[in-house]
Amino acid sequence: MAFDGTWKIDRNENYEKFMEALGVGMMKRKLGAHDNLKITIQQNGDKFNVKEASNFRNIEIEFTLGVNFDYSLADGTELSGAWTLEGNKLVATFTRKDNGKVLKATREIVGDELVQTYVYEGVESKRFFKR
Repeated sequence: MAFDGTWKIDRNENYEKFMEALGVGMMKRKLGAHDNLKITIQQNGDKFNVKEASNFRNIEIEFTLGVNFDYSLADGTELSGAWTLEGNKLVATFTRKDNGKVLKATREIVGDELVQTYVYEGVESKRFFKR
């Protein structure tokens, strides 16, 4: 339940390089780096409801820990995978539907921040959110 709440993007590290590795075009990378993303997370046992609101889209995702589901990134990239809980970290492994490459993601609370880490093709990025 530590993840519960509304989190607003504060800053990024290496996010444009990460998007470039994903194949996102330059204009979308520039816009994506300033998306004003706000994430609202509600946890009920092993079920999560996540609302993502940004300058580009608003979506709601429901998932159960350990159960595969489909997800699309803001640029339209289709993924399939699952989130698990490892200690106090949410850990995900998603596979791209178009090329079979793997995207890894983690969410963890560090101090008063939600830190999302992404790794794709050896490129790591972090996004930091505050309540």
